[in-house]
Amino acid sequence: MNKINNFFPALFIFLIGFSFFYFTGCGGDTNAGNPDNFSNVKKSTAPGMTAFEEENGFGPVKEKLNLAPVNMNLAKDGEKIFESKCATCHKLDERYVGPAQRNVLQRVTLEFFVNMVLNPDENLKKHPHAKKMLAEYMQMMTNQNVNMNDALALLEYFRALNEELEKTSKK
Repeated sequence: MNKINNFFPALFIFLIGFSFFYFTGCGGDTNAGNPDNFSNVKKSTAPGMTAFEEENGFGPVKEKLNLAPVNMNLAKDGEKIFESKCATCHKLDERYVGPAQRNVLQRVTLEFFVNMVLNPDENLKKHPHAKKMLAEYMQMMTNQNVNMNDALALLEYFRALNEELEKTSKK
């Protein structure tokens, strides 16, 4: 019984000491005037992710896409791919098995869209937005085994739809 009575005060003192060192150790920036200080660079808030991955997901797209104006021929190919591979679970204007897709590019980056299409498995396991969508829709996105050309055609289709949305919202 005497050991127990001595244990709690020692535990209490340990916790206070640990808290003091923990919270004071996270204090001010000692490199504030240092030109090598990168505190102004966006850092990832998700553990194990770079800032780029946090914004754009995991997959083959590792840098921002620089795209030309929408290629309507490629967008038509993308529409066919959407109808054959995606429409089983996605509708353009309504929630179905998955979310409505007409405005998808207003919710995610171009890079995230391509990475999610090409690499849904890893994104559903690691990416906070993909995990959130999985929790909301309770259905994993099926890997349709599309290649980069197909993913870019799908992207063109949604870019064309996005342009239509922007035109109608300006009226």
